[in-house]
Amino acid sequence: MTASIVYTGDLRCQSTHLQSGSSLQTDAPTDNRGKGEKFSPTDLLCVSLGTCILTTMGIKAMDLGVDMKGATASVTKHMACDPRRVAKVDISITLPMTGTDRDRLVLEKTGDNCPVMKSIHPDIVTHITYIWQ
Repeated sequence: MTASIVYTGDLRCQSTHLQSGSSLQTDAPTDNRGKGEKFSPTDLLCVSLGTCILTTMGIKAMDLGVDMKGATASVTKHMACDPRRVAKVDISITLPMTGTDRDRLVLEKTGDNCPVMKSIHPDIVTHITYIWQ
């Protein structure tokens, strides 16, 4: 098992990562009866995609000898209704201009094929932009 999750009431959950003991809380968004004071479960889906892209690119960058430190991701979630679901995720990845053109191409392909991307339902539109500075 990876995590233990407890429903704490008021549309909130407390999740604990079993290996490390670190925890996080979720809250329903304001447009779905929540207070919107914490990440919602659908926020975490989108954040998972952004962090997975950066993490898998970081692994590949280490293999290539490229320094990616300071890279950032900006994530925007677009919801749909009937049924309520994540319809689209826009992610902008900003990276330091390091490595060769080939390195950058390899890193972008790595990001595009991260495990979370491969796990997302094909009906969810994903738009990823890479900005090299």
